[in-house]
Amino acid sequence: MNVQLHRVISDISGTTGLSIIRAIVAGERGLHKLAALKDFRIHASTNEIAAALEGDYRGELVFVLAQELQLYEVFQAQIAACDVQIEQCLSQFADQVDLTTSPLPPSKRRGKKQPGNAPNFDLRTHLYRISGVDFTQIDGIGVLTVLTLLSELGLDPSRFPSLKHFVSWLGLCPGSRITGGKRKSSKTRQVANRVATALRMAAQTLVRSHSALGAFYRRMQAHLGAPKAITATAHKLARIFYHLWTSGDAFVDPGIHAYEQQYQERVVKNLKKKASALGFDLIPQTTSPECVS
Repeated sequence: MNVQLHRVISDISGTTGLSIIRAIVAGERGLHKLAALKDFRIHASTNEIAAALEGDYRGELVFVLAQELQLYEVFQAQIAACDVQIEQCLSQFADQVDLTTSPLPPSKRRGKKQPGNAPNFDLRTHLYRISGVDFTQIDGIGVLTVLTLLSELGLDPSRFPSLKHFVSWLGLCPGSRITGGKRKSSKTRQVANRVATALRMAAQTLVRSHSALGAFYRRMQAHLGAPKAITATAHKLARIFYHLWTSGDAFVDPGIHAYEQQYQERVVKNLKKKASALGFDLIPQTTSPECVS
């Protein structure tokens, strides 16, 4: 139809997009009347939307649009039925925490738009109730990621005797290809693991995060490049998840400044060790250096 609605509305499956599409299928052809159906949150003006709606409204093209709209609504109904089934399944799990005495902590994503495939029920409360831990407090891990992790791993961490067993199963630890007593490669193993994939995707969301994990990802990216930084951050997320999974503790982000301070202390410690090995003492500079011409 050569309609450019997607250029003025970011999500044509949202309230405004579907209202306009349904009106077109119903027979409305007035561009400004269609544009007037926009939600108040849309930044584009009515004139801009009307201009984007100019196109070819031939009968056969509108028929195809009606067919596609019907299929979209059928798929949405199927997804809603899946959400009902998932909620019923989660409701059968025993409570690991009393919500009255230990209520769910406030979400770190308040005010942020939920992903388009988010379920139509309070999934976060269910996951907290059956696991006893709010894993969404970990930066980069959303409620859908937690659902993937727990559906793949279960609620019993005893199948993994230690943290090393867990990250080795994920394929997020350095490899140990040793031949003749010599290490040939430390590249991570290639594994088909939905948990590792979910953690890698979570790691990528930390590129702009103002948290300790975000600072770690950016530092690894600067030193090693994006692919290795994703693996290193996914490994760190796996370690944090395992600790909360086994201990039931709550995650507390130390903050970007605390991470930078710890990194600086590690650098100074290593410098002192190297200086001591060479017979020198590392003395901190108390005054700012003066320019020497």
